[in-house]
Order: sequence, then structure tokens, then C-alpha cells
Amino acid sequence: MPNGTPLSVKSITQLHRVLDLPAPKHPLISVVDYAKIEAPAGVAAVFDLYSISLKKGVNKLIYGQQQYDFDEGVLYFLAPNQVLSVEDDAAPDRSGWILFVHPDFLWNTPLAKKIKQYEFFNYSVNEALFLSESEEAMLNGIVQYIQQEYHANIDKFSQDVVIAQLDLLLTYARRFYERQFITRKITNHKVLERLEALLNDYFEQEKGLPAVQYVAAQLNISVKYLSSLVKQLTGQTTQQHIQNKLIEKAKEKLSTTDLSVSEIAFYLGFEHSQSFNKLFKKKTNLSPLEFRKLFN
Repeated sequence: MPNGTPLSVKSITQLHRVLDLPAPKHPLISVVDYAKIEAPAGVAAVFDLYSISLKKGVNKLIYGQQQYDFDEGVLYFLAPNQVLSVEDDAAPDRSGWILFVHPDFLWNTPLAKKIKQYEFFNYSVNEALFLSESEEAMLNGIVQYIQQEYHANIDKFSQDVVIAQLDLLLTYARRFYERQFITRKITNHKVLERLEALLNDYFEQEKGLPAVQYVAAQLNISVKYLSSLVKQLTGQTTQQHIQNKLIEKAKEKLSTTDLSVSEIAFYLGFEHSQSFNKLFKKKTNLSPLEFRKLFN
């Protein structure tokens, strides 16, 4: 890792070599026993692989610029080209597994496109999925089946069987994330309250629509996780939620002030009042002037 540059891991074979593991049984997919990994502290790597991890006994992991402690078993996901580093991974009682999949394994299958729709591959590590014992047992069974399949003699059905099991695992993960959004409703509503306060402050002090990336960064949440959370609680995308908040401000100005539509558009950060009119009508089915007339 010269000059702090993360190690680039491009294949399953290279992965096993880096982790000092025996040669893989399959060139494009591998289940690694987490307890057998002896990754030195301070190592960072970029994987050209998908990874799904169920880990227990992790001490400290660095994802991006943030550090996270884990005392319980958690499931989390990495898409290709994301950086993960280990600060202190010497916990004596760590256990679990990591399923690595090279994108080529998914080539020309429906899952190649579908896997990109699973937003949890872009969640941060602190937004991991916490499993119940029954959920953990279910996923362990699927992974064991995948491992048995690629360890057996490979035939023309092997890929289809593994793809089907991987698809099932991801479907369960989506279900379990939905459950987590529900069971952690109080925490999630607090995030939504923080989002509302952030948007209120922003529209009082700034002009225009804040970018979703800006909002997520201010809340210390990944863009994808924020999107899933807001969708679960409001039925809207984050962008729609931000736009609706701006429309609320516009309605307030239209109904309580004598400012012209152009002045309100400028106040809200629109360079052209036509753009404001178009967005307002899209959201309310009324033009700003038609809305104002309701209060006159």
C-alpha cells in the first residue's frame, strides 16, 4: 500500500492470495470464513467485487473517513470500487462469513441488472442490517448452500443454482431492511425531524434547492440510506421531499405577503420565475397566481 494508496483487488484469486487463503474453488465466487482472515491493521483495499458480510466480534472498521464499532452480528454490503479498511481486527471471538462475487459471475443473467437496484450496496457501514437469530440462521443456510454448490463438480446448472440462491439472499435482505425501518421507527422519525429542521434553516438562510448529497452529508447519512428511509416514512424520494418543503415556503409567501411571484421566485433561489411557476404548478396543479387568489 505505497503512499497510502489502497490495495486494488480485482479477482477472487487475488483476494485469496492477499488474505493468505488456499486457492479458491471457483474463479468468480467465494465464501470466506471471517475467523480465518488475518488482515493486518491499517490495510485499505478497493475490491472490484460485490461482497456480502455477516460478521460478529468486529472491533473497528473504517469506511470512508468514519470509524465504527460492532459488538453484535451485522450484515452489510459493498458494491465494486468501494474502499474498506481495517484499523483493529484482532478480536479473538470474531466469526461469520464474507461472500465475494465477481461481476462477471452475474453476466448475462437477470441479477446483473437487478443487483444494481439494491440500494443497500451503497449504504455506509453504520447503516448495516442488524439480524434476529432466525434471520441470521436463514441467511447462514443460504450461504452454506451456495458454498456447497460451487464446491461440488461444476456443471451447466451450477451458475443458475447459485444465482437463484444469491437472488433469494438479496430478497430476504431487502425484506429484513424493511423490517428494520419499521422496528427502528422512533430513531428514523428523529432523522426525519432533523431533516425538517435542516430544511427549515436552509430555506431561511440560503437560496434555491439544497442538493440531496448536501442534505445527507449534514445528517451524516449516506444518500442511498436517506432515500430509503424517507421513502419508507413519507412515500416520497428525498428530492421530492425537498421540493415539497420549498413549495410550502412558497405557499407561505404567496398567502401572507404582497411580494410578486417573481420576487418570491428570486427569494427561493430561482433565476427565472418560469422555472418556479412550472415546479409550483407541477406540485399543486395551480399556478402561483391562482393559488394566491384563493386567499383574496
